[in-house]
Amino acid sequence: MKKVLAATAITSVAAVGALTAIPAFAGTKSVKVGDNYFVRDGGRPTVTISKGSTLKFVWRGHAPHNVLKKKGPGGRINSGVRTKGSFSHKFTRGGTYTLYCSIHGLSDMGLTVKVR
Repeated sequence: MKKVLAATAITSVAAVGALTAIPAFAGTKSVKVGDNYFVRDGGRPTVTISKGSTLKFVWRGHAPHNVLKKKGPGGRINSGVRTKGSFSHKFTRGGTYTLYCSIHGLSDMGLTVKVR
């Protein structure tokens, strides 16, 4: 009986330790890439996400577009030119990123991503 209680106590402690070791889950947000806009909401859109989150860019419309990083921490972001499908990027560093479509330019098709 003592062995069973000891094993149960060890299992309970291990389970609590495992639960506290699980990091908060970062989410995924979608950004629509339409004919000459990122997320249509007038002006240059801004998306705020948590560090470790993923942005999924989903192509809608018919014109070719790409997603490139103009400035921000870390390495490059480059979706390649496409007219359909999706591209995902996980943001592991906090900061402010400026993304754009090189075909249509920053002023017409820019996106600010704030990673907290």
